[in-house]
Amino acid sequence: MNDERSEPSPSKSWLERLSLALMGEPKDRDALMDILRDAQQRELLDTDALTMMEGVMKVSELQVRDVMIPRAQMVILEHDWSLEQLIAGIVESGHSRLPVIDENKDNVIGILIVKDLLAHAFDRREDFDLRTLLRPAKFIPESKRLNTLLKEFRGNRLHMAIVVDEYGGVAGLVTIEDVLEEIVGEIDDEHDIDDEGAFIRPQGNVFIVKALTPVEDFNKFFQAQLSDERADTVGGLVMTELGRLPKGGESIDLDRFHFQVLRADNRRIHLLEMTLRDSQEPALSASESEI
Repeated sequence: MNDERSEPSPSKSWLERLSLALMGEPKDRDALMDILRDAQQRELLDTDALTMMEGVMKVSELQVRDVMIPRAQMVILEHDWSLEQLIAGIVESGHSRLPVIDENKDNVIGILIVKDLLAHAFDRREDFDLRTLLRPAKFIPESKRLNTLLKEFRGNRLHMAIVVDEYGGVAGLVTIEDVLEEIVGEIDDEHDIDDEGAFIRPQGNVFIVKALTPVEDFNKFFQAQLSDERADTVGGLVMTELGRLPKGGESIDLDRFHFQVLRADNRRIHLLEMTLRDSQEPALSASESEI
Protein backbone atom coordinates (compact mmCIF):
# COMPACT_ATOMS: atom_id res chain seq x y z
CA MET A 1 0.00 0.00 0.00
CA ASN A 2 1.46 3.36 -1.01
CA ASP A 3 1.87 6.13 1.54
CA GLU A 4 0.22 9.13 -0.10
CA ARG A 5 2.06 11.54 2.21
CA SER A 6 5.57 10.32 1.44
CA GLU A 7 5.86 12.03 -1.94
CA PRO A 8 3.61 15.09 -2.30
CA SER A 9 2.38 15.60 -5.83
CA PRO A 10 4.28 18.31 -7.76
CA SER A 11 0.93 19.70 -8.84
CA LYS A 12 0.01 20.62 -5.27
CA SER A 13 0.68 24.19 -4.10
CA TRP A 14 3.38 24.75 -1.47
CA LEU A 15 0.60 25.52 1.02
CA GLU A 16 -1.10 22.19 0.36
CA ARG A 17 2.20 20.34 0.66
CA LEU A 18 3.00 22.20 3.88
CA SER A 19 -0.39 21.18 5.29
CA LEU A 20 0.58 17.55 4.76
CA ALA A 21 3.86 18.16 6.58
CA LEU A 22 1.96 19.61 9.54
CA MET A 23 -0.25 16.57 10.03
CA GLY A 24 1.55 15.98 13.33
CA GLU A 25 0.24 18.69 15.65
CA PRO A 26 3.11 20.71 17.26
CA LYS A 27 2.99 21.06 21.04
CA ASP A 28 4.57 24.55 21.23
CA ARG A 29 6.10 27.29 19.11
CA ASP A 30 9.58 25.72 19.07
CA ALA A 31 8.09 22.46 17.81
CA LEU A 32 6.21 24.36 15.11
CA MET A 33 9.42 26.09 13.99
CA ASP A 34 11.19 22.71 13.86
CA ILE A 35 8.45 21.41 11.55
CA LEU A 36 8.67 24.51 9.35
CA ARG A 37 12.46 24.28 9.10
CA ASP A 38 12.17 20.61 8.23
CA ALA A 39 9.63 21.51 5.55
CA GLN A 40 12.05 24.08 4.15
CA GLN A 41 14.88 21.54 4.04
CA ARG A 42 12.58 19.17 2.14
CA GLU A 43 11.81 22.02 -0.30
CA LEU A 44 8.16 22.18 0.68
CA LEU A 45 8.75 25.77 1.72
CA ASP A 46 11.20 28.25 0.27
CA THR A 47 13.68 30.19 2.41
CA ASP A 48 11.92 33.55 2.03
CA ALA A 49 8.58 32.11 3.16
CA LEU A 50 10.23 30.47 6.18
CA THR A 51 11.96 33.72 7.11
CA MET A 52 8.66 35.62 6.96
CA MET A 53 6.90 33.00 9.07
CA GLU A 54 9.64 33.28 11.68
CA GLY A 55 9.29 37.07 11.53
CA VAL A 56 5.52 36.93 12.02
CA MET A 57 5.92 34.85 15.17
CA LYS A 58 8.76 37.03 16.42
CA VAL A 59 6.68 40.22 16.02
CA SER A 60 4.20 38.95 18.60
CA GLU A 61 7.04 38.75 21.14
CA LEU A 62 8.84 42.03 20.42
CA GLN A 63 7.99 45.40 21.93
CA VAL A 64 8.22 48.85 20.37
CA ARG A 65 11.40 49.62 22.33
CA ASP A 66 13.13 46.79 20.44
CA VAL A 67 12.78 48.41 17.01
CA MET A 68 12.16 52.14 17.56
CA ILE A 69 14.42 54.93 16.32
CA PRO A 70 15.93 56.38 19.52
CA ARG A 71 15.24 59.97 20.52
CA ALA A 72 18.85 60.98 19.79
CA GLN A 73 18.47 59.89 16.15
CA MET A 74 15.06 61.42 15.51
CA VAL A 75 15.04 63.84 12.59
CA ILE A 76 12.67 66.65 13.53
CA LEU A 77 11.36 69.97 12.27
CA GLU A 78 10.71 72.97 14.49
CA HIS A 79 7.36 74.74 14.34
CA ASP A 80 8.85 78.23 13.89
CA TRP A 81 11.23 77.40 11.05
CA SER A 82 10.90 79.42 7.87
CA LEU A 83 9.70 77.72 4.69
CA GLU A 84 13.28 77.69 3.41
CA GLN A 85 14.53 75.99 6.59
CA LEU A 86 11.75 73.41 6.40
CA ILE A 87 12.49 72.52 2.79
CA ALA A 88 16.23 72.26 3.49
CA GLY A 89 15.58 69.98 6.49
CA ILE A 90 13.22 67.77 4.50
CA VAL A 91 15.60 67.44 1.56
CA GLU A 92 18.52 66.56 3.85
CA SER A 93 16.51 63.93 5.72
CA GLY A 94 15.03 62.20 2.68
CA HIS A 95 11.93 61.29 4.72
CA SER A 96 8.31 61.71 3.66
CA ARG A 97 6.98 62.17 7.23
CA LEU A 98 8.62 64.11 10.01
CA PRO A 99 7.66 65.00 13.60
CA VAL A 100 7.38 68.70 14.40
CA ILE A 101 8.34 69.98 17.84
CA ASP A 102 7.71 73.07 19.92
CA GLU A 103 10.73 74.00 22.07
CA ASN A 104 12.12 70.46 22.56
CA LYS A 105 11.70 66.83 21.52
CA ASP A 106 9.42 66.12 24.49
CA ASN A 107 6.82 68.40 22.95
CA VAL A 108 5.88 66.88 19.59
CA ILE A 109 2.95 68.90 18.29
CA GLY A 110 2.21 66.92 15.15
CA ILE A 111 3.45 65.09 12.07
CA LEU A 112 4.20 66.81 8.79
CA ILE A 113 3.55 64.79 5.64
CA VAL A 114 5.83 66.30 3.03
CA LYS A 115 3.22 66.28 0.26
CA ASP A 116 1.08 68.61 2.40
CA LEU A 117 3.87 71.18 2.17
CA LEU A 118 4.28 70.98 -1.60
CA ALA A 119 1.48 73.46 -2.29
CA HIS A 120 3.42 76.02 -0.25
CA ALA A 121 6.88 75.27 -1.64
CA PHE A 122 6.91 78.46 -3.69
CA ASP A 123 4.64 80.40 -1.36
CA ARG A 124 6.30 83.49 0.09
CA ARG A 125 3.42 84.58 2.31
CA GLU A 126 4.62 86.10 5.55
CA ASP A 127 1.71 84.56 7.47
CA PHE A 128 2.71 80.97 6.61
CA ASP A 129 1.96 78.80 9.64
CA LEU A 130 3.30 75.25 9.71
CA ARG A 131 0.84 74.26 12.44
CA THR A 132 -2.06 74.42 9.97
CA LEU A 133 -0.53 71.57 7.92
CA LEU A 134 0.23 69.14 10.75
CA ARG A 135 -1.48 65.80 11.24
CA PRO A 136 -2.13 64.63 14.82
CA ALA A 137 0.71 62.60 16.31
CA LYS A 138 -0.05 59.16 17.75
CA PHE A 139 1.71 58.49 21.06
CA ILE A 140 2.41 54.94 22.19
CA PRO A 141 4.29 53.35 25.12
CA GLU A 142 7.63 51.60 24.70
CA SER A 143 6.08 48.38 25.94
CA LYS A 144 3.44 48.02 23.21
CA ARG A 145 3.66 44.75 21.31
CA LEU A 146 4.60 45.04 17.64
CA ASN A 147 1.73 42.86 16.42
CA THR A 148 -0.73 45.14 18.23
CA LEU A 149 0.95 48.24 16.79
CA LEU A 150 0.86 46.83 13.27
CA LYS A 151 -2.88 46.21 13.61
CA GLU A 152 -3.36 49.83 14.80
CA PHE A 153 -1.23 51.19 11.96
CA ARG A 154 -3.34 49.31 9.42
CA GLY A 155 -6.67 50.07 11.06
CA ASN A 156 -6.00 53.81 11.40
CA ARG A 157 -3.98 54.14 8.17
CA LEU A 158 -0.98 55.51 10.05
CA HIS A 159 2.69 55.22 9.18
CA MET A 160 4.41 56.73 12.21
CA ALA A 161 3.99 56.91 15.98
CA ILE A 162 5.87 58.76 18.72
CA VAL A 163 7.16 56.50 21.49
CA VAL A 164 6.99 57.76 25.08
CA ASP A 165 8.66 56.41 28.20
CA GLU A 166 7.07 55.76 31.60
CA TYR A 167 7.51 59.42 32.57
CA GLY A 168 5.77 60.75 29.48
CA GLY A 169 8.97 61.93 27.78
CA VAL A 170 9.66 61.15 24.14
CA ALA A 171 11.84 58.03 23.86
CA GLY A 172 11.88 57.82 20.05
CA LEU A 173 9.65 57.08 17.10
CA VAL A 174 8.57 54.02 15.17
CA THR A 175 7.26 53.61 11.63
CA ILE A 176 5.28 50.90 9.92
CA GLU A 177 8.43 50.12 7.94
CA ASP A 178 10.29 49.34 11.18
CA VAL A 179 7.64 46.76 12.05
CA LEU A 180 7.43 45.23 8.58
CA GLU A 181 11.21 44.83 8.45
CA GLU A 182 10.95 42.40 11.36
CA ILE A 183 8.80 40.20 9.09
CA VAL A 184 10.26 40.60 5.62
CA GLY A 185 13.80 41.76 6.44
CA GLU A 186 15.59 45.01 5.67
CA ILE A 187 13.67 47.34 3.34
CA ASP A 188 16.10 49.59 1.51
CA ASP A 189 15.02 52.75 -0.26
CA GLU A 190 16.79 55.28 -2.43
CA HIS A 191 18.17 57.04 0.65
CA ASP A 192 19.76 53.94 2.17
CA ILE A 193 23.42 53.25 1.62
CA ASP A 194 24.20 50.13 -0.40
CA ASP A 195 25.64 47.48 1.91
CA GLU A 196 27.83 45.84 -0.73
CA GLY A 197 31.51 46.67 -0.44
CA ALA A 198 33.33 48.97 1.94
CA PHE A 199 32.29 52.58 2.26
CA ILE A 200 33.32 55.59 4.31
CA ARG A 201 31.59 58.86 3.61
CA PRO A 202 32.36 62.25 5.15
CA GLN A 203 29.23 64.08 6.35
CA GLY A 204 30.10 67.42 7.86
CA ASN A 205 32.35 66.85 10.87
CA VAL A 206 31.46 63.17 11.15
CA PHE A 207 31.79 60.10 8.95
CA ILE A 208 29.19 57.53 7.94
CA VAL A 209 30.86 54.12 8.03
CA LYS A 210 29.38 50.90 6.73
CA ALA A 211 29.63 48.13 9.28
CA LEU A 212 31.12 45.82 6.64
CA THR A 213 34.10 48.13 6.09
CA PRO A 214 37.25 46.01 6.65
CA VAL A 215 39.28 47.16 9.67
CA GLU A 216 42.34 47.17 7.41
CA ASP A 217 40.70 49.68 5.04
CA PHE A 218 39.49 51.79 7.95
CA ASN A 219 43.01 51.93 9.41
CA LYS A 220 44.48 52.92 6.06
CA PHE A 221 41.86 55.62 5.54
CA PHE A 222 42.30 57.20 8.98
CA GLN A 223 45.96 56.25 9.56
CA ALA A 224 44.75 54.29 12.59
CA GLN A 225 45.85 51.13 14.35
CA LEU A 226 42.61 49.40 15.35
CA SER A 227 43.15 45.68 15.89
CA ASP A 228 41.78 43.24 13.34
CA GLU A 229 42.76 40.14 15.33
CA ARG A 230 39.26 39.53 16.75
CA ALA A 231 37.15 40.99 13.94
CA ASP A 232 37.62 41.62 10.23
CA THR A 233 35.09 44.46 9.89
CA VAL A 234 34.44 47.68 11.77
CA GLY A 235 30.94 46.50 12.73
CA GLY A 236 32.37 43.24 14.02
CA LEU A 237 34.97 45.14 16.04
CA VAL A 238 32.31 47.34 17.65
CA MET A 239 30.18 44.30 18.47
CA THR A 240 33.19 42.43 19.90
CA GLU A 241 34.18 45.33 22.13
CA LEU A 242 30.62 45.70 23.44
CA GLY A 243 30.35 41.96 23.96
CA ARG A 244 26.91 41.79 22.36
CA LEU A 245 24.85 42.90 19.38
CA PRO A 246 24.00 46.58 20.03
CA LYS A 247 20.80 48.41 19.24
CA GLY A 248 20.52 51.59 17.20
CA GLY A 249 21.72 54.61 19.18
CA GLU A 250 24.27 52.78 21.31
CA SER A 251 27.85 54.07 21.17
CA ILE A 252 31.42 53.14 22.10
CA ASP A 253 34.85 54.77 22.01
CA LEU A 254 37.67 52.90 20.30
CA ASP A 255 41.05 54.60 20.40
CA ARG A 256 40.45 58.13 19.08
CA PHE A 257 37.15 57.24 17.41
CA HIS A 258 33.61 57.56 18.79
CA PHE A 259 31.22 55.13 17.09
CA GLN A 260 27.44 55.33 17.28
CA VAL A 261 25.21 52.63 15.81
CA LEU A 262 22.89 54.18 13.24
CA ARG A 263 21.24 51.02 11.97
CA ALA A 264 21.19 47.46 13.23
CA ASP A 265 18.78 44.57 13.29
CA ASN A 266 18.60 41.39 15.35
CA ARG A 267 21.38 39.80 13.30
CA ARG A 268 24.07 42.41 12.67
CA ILE A 269 25.09 46.07 12.59
CA HIS A 270 24.51 47.80 9.25
CA LEU A 271 25.62 51.42 9.60
CA LEU A 272 27.77 53.46 12.00
CA GLU A 273 28.42 57.13 12.59
CA MET A 274 32.00 57.92 13.55
CA THR A 275 33.29 61.11 15.15
CA LEU A 276 36.98 61.80 15.66
CA ARG A 277 37.72 62.38 19.35
CA ASP A 278 40.66 64.70 18.60
CA SER A 279 41.33 67.48 16.11
CA GLN A 280 43.17 65.26 13.65
CA GLU A 281 41.31 64.63 10.44
CA PRO A 282 42.50 62.64 7.44
CA ALA A 283 43.38 64.60 4.35
CA LEU A 284 40.75 63.50 1.84
CA SER A 285 41.24 63.60 -1.88
CA ALA A 286 38.40 63.15 -4.34
CA SER A 287 39.41 59.52 -4.85
CA GLU A 288 39.49 58.81 -1.11
CA SER A 289 36.03 60.09 -0.16
CA GLU A 290 34.65 56.62 -0.92
CA ILE A 291 36.47 53.35 -0.41
